[in-house]
Amino acid sequence: MAQKILITDDDPTQRRLLEATIERMGYETAQADGGQAAIDYLESDAGEDVGLVMLDLVMPDVGGHDVLERIHPKRPDLPMIVLTAQGGIETVVNAMKAGAVDFFVKPASPERIKVGIENAFKMRTLAGEVKRLSKRKSGLMTFDDLIANSPAMHQVIRLGKRAAASNIPILIEGESGVGKEVIARAIQGHSDRAGCPFVTVNCGAIPENLVESILFGHEKGSFTGAAAKHLGKFQEANGGTIFLDEIGELPLDMQVKLLRVLQEGEVDPIGSKKPVKIDVRVISATNKDLLARAQSGEFREDLYYRLNVFPIQIPPLRERTGDIELLSHYFIERFAAEENKSITGMDDTTLNMLSTYSWPGNVRELENTLFRAVVLADGDTLTVNDFPQIQNLLGIALQAPTSTPESGDVNDSAMASQTITSPHQDESGAIIAIDPMGHLRKLEDIEGEMIQLAIDVYSGHMSEVARRLGIGRSTLYRKVRELGLEKKAAGE
Repeated sequence: MAQKILITDDDPTQRRLLEATIERMGYETAQADGGQAAIDYLESDAGEDVGLVMLDLVMPDVGGHDVLERIHPKRPDLPMIVLTAQGGIETVVNAMKAGAVDFFVKPASPERIKVGIENAFKMRTLAGEVKRLSKRKSGLMTFDDLIANSPAMHQVIRLGKRAAASNIPILIEGESGVGKEVIARAIQGHSDRAGCPFVTVNCGAIPENLVESILFGHEKGSFTGAAAKHLGKFQEANGGTIFLDEIGELPLDMQVKLLRVLQEGEVDPIGSKKPVKIDVRVISATNKDLLARAQSGEFREDLYYRLNVFPIQIPPLRERTGDIELLSHYFIERFAAEENKSITGMDDTTLNMLSTYSWPGNVRELENTLFRAVVLADGDTLTVNDFPQIQNLLGIALQAPTSTPESGDVNDSAMASQTITSPHQDESGAIIAIDPMGHLRKLEDIEGEMIQLAIDVYSGHMSEVARRLGIGRSTLYRKVRELGLEKKAAGE
């Protein structure tokens, strides 16, 4: 997803030069021939897509300072880079005070423009992430902060907003990694408890002998090791929200105590002579079928119905593929800024591949996969080759490139696009990851076929094979010996 940059200058020659330079960098451009034109554009619907403004300071009628003073208060997250032939210190200081993020003295070199634009986008991304984390920590995160645009998530958001309007107990259901805690935080931020404590408890991660103390607290000396009074999680959340993640893992004896807390609105700390009144909004979450567990006796049925007053089901990522593009661009932009890389997005083939994959780990898996791809990527755009694990799982064949590699090891005829078939490849040459019984094949078998395919595609030139597979030559030769592929390897 290319970023759009608005070029504002009263000189048409300067606009054309900037347009050519910026578009060569892969960005979209729009133009305004003066300050008022820039203001009109940015305040229109089209202006919502602008991610950065290149702004001349000295223009007739409405100058760059006027644009900064008009737009920056309304869109403080929109970076603006000012340009002028007057590079005095006072000019720079005034522009920065008005909201500019960088300053170019005309004429600026393409290299200086490229660095300035990349830094401005990185600053905007990191500032946005800091703001998002700050809102999350302070309990002010709302549904407007969610990255979701699929119809399935629209229903989740609609239910969440309704639930936020009351103190009704909520049970959020969904697979691991779908974002149950994010929805719970958005519910709090949308409610009258916004800004109040939000306490998260992973019920499956608490040692069984400490569950009661951690949840409900204890008095000093109430048991061996209780050297001081301890407020439980429910008291910590007083006035706010407690999020009981993986509630299905709570031991049965603690389920009885939790039921009483929900019914009476009070907790009994260990060793306390009297209960403590609390005012807490309870949001629970589970990746299990809690009703089935209640019917089988693994979970108290009365507690289930007490928690399941307002259920919200979050669909897995494979059922809301429309969100994959939005989430992917968000993660790429964030990780590229964090890792100081100039990656601007992914190509259409890669997006199609990510949309085809089933994502059993949901949003969490997508996030980690993109993090790895950004770290390993060499270019400015992610390609399918930056996702070898997804390629293997989907059975996508290694395709020979159509251009001569930098190393010059392989001639043009050997580089023609082709696929080498084997018993475990389909008609297109894709390596099949699933056996006839429907099970995943062994990794060493798939790895061997990938290496054999690469050796055939690159005519046995092992330096090129190693480079394309992303492994060292010594590792390649060792794997060739171990997998019995010596006959396929040509001499260097």
